[in-house]
Amino acid sequence: MAKGKSLMLGIMVGGVVGAVTTLLTTPSSGKEFRNKVKDQSQEWMELLENLKLDGLRLKNQIAATSKEGVSLIKDLTHEMKSSIVEWKESVEPHQKNIHQYLEQIESSLKDLEEKVNASKK
Repeated sequence: MAKGKSLMLGIMVGGVVGAVTTLLTTPSSGKEFRNKVKDQSQEWMELLENLKLDGLRLKNQIAATSKEGVSLIKDLTHEMKSSIVEWKESVEPHQKNIHQYLEQIESSLKDLEEKVNASKK
């Protein structure tokens, strides 16, 4: 936020310096100079007002977008949690079967190892 304020301040100061330099270096009468200063100040006030309104619109848009983002993240988190629960429920019966198959394979390997050791003797 501080970077944005610094940028805006730099733009305003640069614009004012540029406008003053232009007005002071152009040859004109006092009345013309005053009219130019008046016109220039009105233009700057309009520009500042437009920048202010744009800044407020941007602030409101960012606030709305962040609220939508929070809502979407909450929904996504809820959906992910429910998907994981469903996945666990669908995998659990198969997990028990896989565990039984692994026990059978381990038992078969032990039997095979005993037979190999017995045939070596």
